[in-house]
Amino acid sequence: MGARDGPTLITSVQRAFRLLEAVGAHENGAPAKQLARDTGLPLATAYHLLRTLVHDGYVRKLDDGGFVLGDKLRTLHTTTGRGQALLSRVRPTLAALRDELMTAAYLTFYEDGEIRVAEIVDGPKAPRVDLWVGFDEAGHATALGKSVLRELDDDSRRDYLSRHPLADLTPRTITSSPELLRRLDASPVAPAVTDLEEYALGTVCVAVPVYSGDTLGSLGVSLRAGRLSRIEEIRERLIPTASRVTRSLSLTI
Repeated sequence: MGARDGPTLITSVQRAFRLLEAVGAHENGAPAKQLARDTGLPLATAYHLLRTLVHDGYVRKLDDGGFVLGDKLRTLHTTTGRGQALLSRVRPTLAALRDELMTAAYLTFYEDGEIRVAEIVDGPKAPRVDLWVGFDEAGHATALGKSVLRELDDDSRRDYLSRHPLADLTPRTITSSPELLRRLDASPVAPAVTDLEEYALGTVCVAVPVYSGDTLGSLGVSLRAGRLSRIEEIRERLIPTASRVTRSLSLTI
């Protein structure tokens, strides 16, 4: 579509954000005409965007015709704030783990059927692994992802693997689902699992499960393959650290 055929999607998003900012500036609500003036938008455009925002729950229309921020936006803000508050509790623990082991430390959670990185604590002497492939494509090849898969029940495992092809990331990557599950269940360092250059050549990782309430996650570290002999020592430090992280994440805010 040419530049003169109409506003781009990015332009529409920018206009919606400007409207949200304008709505938020009027605590007691403001009519569409006022909001159009505040944002410099044509009235018809403001009406159209406001209807969309009302429909999706980000804006609420009052009986007097004014608009205020909707419950969905407030809930999103509260949820994000709570998540950051929880992470702030465990960052010192992750930093202590990094400094003791001289490794980057990672925290993930299994949410909405996906394994997502929530926090990485690294430093000049403990660099993180280059996340060159996203976790949506690499859960099977990382210790963090494999730790989550090891803890899932059979139905959840099958569901995850049916939606995530086992991409061949290095010559060491396990690309057979039966073989992956067999190795997870037979991990010699259980409850920890390892990634032995399966995600990135030259890097090995160790991870153990953690929980935030009922939400499953994993805590892990990455190190150069030349430090492979330290895996048992690292496992012994990860397990009690994971217990502390779980306790911190499960406390009510």
